[in-house]
Amino acid sequence: MRPGAATVGTVHAAALLLGLAGLADTLWHGIAQPGNALAFGTLIALGELARPGAHPEAGTSPAPAGPRGSAPAPLAAAGALAYALLGDAAGAATTHGVLQIVAVVCAGGLAGIVPHIARGRGPDLDQLARQVLTVGFAALCFQPLYNSGAVTGHLGTGAAHTLFLLLVLGLTGLCDAVLAALLLRARTAYPYGPLLRDELRALLGIGSAVCATGVVMALGVSAAGLWALPVLAVPLLLTQVSHRRYAAVRTVNRQTIASLARATEIAGCTPPGHARRVAALSTAVGRELGLGGAELTLLEYAALMHDIGQLSLVDPVPGGATARLPAEEQRRIALLGGEVVRMTGVPPAVARIVERQADPYREQPRAARIVRAVNAYDDLAGEDAAAALDALELLRLGTARDYHPEVVACLARVLARGGAPGVTSVPTG
Repeated sequence: MRPGAATVGTVHAAALLLGLAGLADTLWHGIAQPGNALAFGTLIALGELARPGAHPEAGTSPAPAGPRGSAPAPLAAAGALAYALLGDAAGAATTHGVLQIVAVVCAGGLAGIVPHIARGRGPDLDQLARQVLTVGFAALCFQPLYNSGAVTGHLGTGAAHTLFLLLVLGLTGLCDAVLAALLLRARTAYPYGPLLRDELRALLGIGSAVCATGVVMALGVSAAGLWALPVLAVPLLLTQVSHRRYAAVRTVNRQTIASLARATEIAGCTPPGHARRVAALSTAVGRELGLGGAELTLLEYAALMHDIGQLSLVDPVPGGATARLPAEEQRRIALLGGEVVRMTGVPPAVARIVERQADPYREQPRAARIVRAVNAYDDLAGEDAAAALDALELLRLGTARDYHPEVVACLARVLARGGAPGVTSVPTG
């Protein structure tokens, strides 16, 4: 069994059992206030229908499949949260409970993903499990207290009530981030801390808009009834469109950099696939070392363009293997590469990483240490599985000056787990 499969299976099983319990309880006792259930279920279904078929930020990075493997459905998430936090509807108290909320979320979500399945775009089971569990958590935090009268009795319906809803949403966002990082950890074996940090940082983006819209929807329906739902959904839809356009721009930038990186292959300076393999493996090692967010993006860009200085050479390097060159020649090529990168318009930090990849590791930034070690490994091993162990041993022997010991150790661990897509792994037996 793949490491972490038990964790993924447990999370999926918990979501499935909760969903089945909600559906069974609702079918047995009937739907309380079916108008509210239908309105929110329809909103959730429409939100799932509006979900793009692929994550707009997917690029050359070896991002593992998982919670961020497909695009989010902000409208569906906001509708589900709003239903979980709904106390009154047009001034009348609601009577739906936690299990009915889960049932409506499951039914609306399933209805919304059917067209995607028909087009061959299967659902992301991790995201479905997270949505069921986090909405169930939010409902469990709010509904029992509301139904017992504790919320309105102690907090009233003013600012204190709104602050309580925001507190519940904060706990729900934390729950979702913990689950997302747990699933990614189970699927990739990357360190849990940086994964959780990335998930929490993501809450400040579209996640904050989802949470705010959920609260506003719950308060709007409480005051004005169900007519508030379509009105309040419009700002989130506009935010979603803007987010997707921004993500599309980032995707184009990544694809442009990947195309520039292939120039060395087209010119015959480096072997086919070298830049892609170095970028994939560098990103995996960076995650192993605890990098995340913007640091990983800069590392990926620098790894893709690390050999671009070879385009300025009169005599090409045999096989493009700069790791076999004298230190001074490696340094010269790195500086040439930094100059080229600065003319491409990418962030200046990428050029600094590229031009410092040949420095002694004690003087290098962490990203440059990673690129140097991974480039040397691919220069020595390439796609030859038989040479992988020898290449790794040469890197270990070079830890006195050229390669940082911690980077080499992380590289060995990544390779032992199977490496990254398209990268030669180290045989284990």
